Amino acid sequence: MKLVSAHITNFRSIEDSNKFEIGDLTCLVGKNESRKTAILQAFYGISPFSPFVYDRTRDYPRRHLSRFDDRHPNGESQVIETHWNLSPADIKPVSDIYGLNALKNDEIAISKSIGTDTQYWSIPCDERACLDHLISELDLDEAEKNPLKNAKNGKAALSILNELSQRSDKLEELLATLNQLKNGSFHEEIIKILSRNKPKFFYTSHFDRMSGEISINKLESDIQQNTVNPSDQIFLDFLEYAGTSIAELKGASKHEDLKAKCEGASNEITDEIFQFWSQNDALKVVIDIAEGKPGDKAPFNSGTIVKIRIENSNHRVTVPLSERSAGFVWFFSFLSQFKQLKKTAGNAILLLDEPGLTLHGKAQSDLLHYIEERLLPEHQVIFTTHSPFMVPAERMADVRIVEDVIKYEGRRPTVLGTKVSSDALLVDKDTLFPLQAALGYEITQSLFIGKNTLLVEGPSDILYLQAFSTALKNRKREGLDSRWTICPSGGIDKISPFASLFGANNLNIAVLCDLASGDKSKIERLRKSQVLKASQLFTAADFTGKSESDIEDFLHPELFVQLLNSAYSLSKKNILSVAKLDAALNTERIVKKAEAAFRLMTQDVQEFDHFYPADWLIRNSTFLVDSPELDETLKCFEEAFKLINKVLQ
Repeated sequence: MKLVSAHITNFRSIEDSNKFEIGDLTCLVGKNESRKTAILQAFYGISPFSPFVYDRTRDYPRRHLSRFDDRHPNGESQVIETHWNLSPADIKPVSDIYGLNALKNDEIAISKSIGTDTQYWSIPCDERACLDHLISELDLDEAEKNPLKNAKNGKAALSILNELSQRSDKLEELLATLNQLKNGSFHEEIIKILSRNKPKFFYTSHFDRMSGEISINKLESDIQQNTVNPSDQIFLDFLEYAGTSIAELKGASKHEDLKAKCEGASNEITDEIFQFWSQNDALKVVIDIAEGKPGDKAPFNSGTIVKIRIENSNHRVTVPLSERSAGFVWFFSFLSQFKQLKKTAGNAILLLDEPGLTLHGKAQSDLLHYIEERLLPEHQVIFTTHSPFMVPAERMADVRIVEDVIKYEGRRPTVLGTKVSSDALLVDKDTLFPLQAALGYEITQSLFIGKNTLLVEGPSDILYLQAFSTALKNRKREGLDSRWTICPSGGIDKISPFASLFGANNLNIAVLCDLASGDKSKIERLRKSQVLKASQLFTAADFTGKSESDIEDFLHPELFVQLLNSAYSLSKKNILSVAKLDAALNTERIVKKAEAAFRLMTQDVQEFDHFYPADWLIRNSTFLVDSPELDETLKCFEEAFKLINKVLQ
């Protein structure tokens, strides 16, 4: 079973999250107090690895708590609805018993609510197909089938069979089979079969770290009283993974054997860490098992005491786990939990709350690499972060934005609660910062490894170049050479510093920039400088025949108007035409005309943004249907690509 989407309602600060998609990896990015943790807790309540139930007082939105009974007369408030895709392995046990047509499709829904321990399943069960399969398996003759021909489900068939005055042996066998179903429902029985493969959710946060010193006597007492703290629970997970237990640790004669088991487990975990840990390879986890000394602090002054220390072979010193780098301790603790999870739970969805928060930026990248290399092949992973180094820059489609939304009408705030979205354009700058920083870092890194760099004005230029290069290549014409690494420079003023800064890296740099009236002198100075060759500096006006141009001027005016109407879903009096654009502003630059035209529209129309039409185009490539306007546009782009590609020669 694979989780594919979720919708959270009435849980803590989340009144309606919006439905959002879940992939193999899902990264929830948001500011502090955007309630990313609440999203993970909502997931956890579906099928928790450890005991956890939704609590009305703790988990229902506090500002509506006094009206809970009025809002939910049945005493139940749905927290989360999840949608899943069934694999062939999930479906096979069902089809083996009830036939290939028992399920109409491979999609199911599971929801969970405050006020009940019951999971609600919605499955595409075809009850009549299940009944037909049983009838076929028993090879009933026509006379035996006839009473059942109008039965739509198992319950109806059960009622008909019970009313028959005489039943053949085969009908008796069918009756016995139907009597084994709960309420005569195939639906309920199929849920029971499918639930065997339903993953559990495993939750851990960056606060969860293994205890460095453990009193076995106290821990045994805590277990009996069910008061084990999270840090000691990780130690118990480690012991179970090592193949030992609290009872064994209390046997003084076995200390050496047990120490060997623990050290073997810690060495295995440490070795795995160092496959991804690039910070310091001289560390080793040391397990010390001894009796408490009377002079030590209680409860470590008697009974069996386990001390976990970190040895640094460079400095030839060991220090208590609690005094070691919090990042390394978290990594070791997480792997201890995960290793035991693999032994006991098998299939699980991992919920990681701010993983590696205390790690150095490079170590966070190592952790992200570990997640992708070690966890994703077998587990879905949902994690929260506000660190740019934990944002998967190469998997931006897996990023979901989490924002606590408050709208203002005048001075009066309307609280909409936490929202989850995949659209980065709709959030504020602070929420977007980790994504911007991650992309900036990724782009900066590419500058050192990309031998050929094409500088453009901004992100929208990149998308237009990619969209029309793909369109040309699909038509067997010349697009932008794949050896180019396209990088936004931020404007003509930043090109010279960029080329000076990175020229020492032997980059082959070409430039395609906009040209406005105030830029002409800057272009001439740049061409005369020694920063880059004049033959490698191009302006949009070089290809449009205008004195001023942006990359949008590569598009035929009619095609650009169609793009704006489609991207912004303009209708009625807001629909744009070339005549409307020309009337809005007297300029050669079509993007400036668009800005002016949008300022004249009604307030319900989204504000014009250079990036949005380009982003819409790259996600809706079928928009580029062959036409005279498209052909003119492609000719303009192709001319530019040919000259830019020549720079590579």
